[in-house]
Amino acid sequence: MDQRPLGLLTIHVKKGINLAIRDHRSSDPYVVITVADQILKTRVVKKNCNPVWNEEMTVAIKDPNVPIRLTVFDWDKFTGDDKMGDANLDIEPYLESLKIGMELLKLPNGCAIKRVQPSRHNCLSDESSIVWNNGKITQDMILRLNNVECGEIEIMLEWHEGAGCRGITSKGVGEGSSYST
Repeated sequence: MDQRPLGLLTIHVKKGINLAIRDHRSSDPYVVITVADQILKTRVVKKNCNPVWNEEMTVAIKDPNVPIRLTVFDWDKFTGDDKMGDANLDIEPYLESLKIGMELLKLPNGCAIKRVQPSRHNCLSDESSIVWNNGKITQDMILRLNNVECGEIEIMLEWHEGAGCRGITSKGVGEGSSYST
């Protein structure tokens, strides 16, 4: 099996919305993104339940079926960090749109390629649009955090294919999955 990644997925972690209070009156949240053996973390935003991170993190996607997990933690100086919720990131609709979008390179800016509705199978809190803008396909989403009383994370996805990547439409991609061509 080809071990080269399909491509690189940049996850722009924008902000947290109404995160749970874990300390006396606030929290010191940060986000951890886990994909297979890759673990990335945002910086800690002190004393804020509506933090703004505006950080970009890029992960190599080798298998589109491997889950991408976002977990929010409350940083604690003297004890273990408290979990503030988690969400699984469903990239299947985004990858499907990439295939379509690559064939339609003359779309007008702001054109929605696909709209994804919240369901039991994703953590979306509202409809998410996959959009063509300035030669790129992006997806903005607000993810509802699970295993917590409240909280959402706003992110944006952007795909990159570079040297050493197989590409989203290459033969043998995700053998046995819907991504093979």
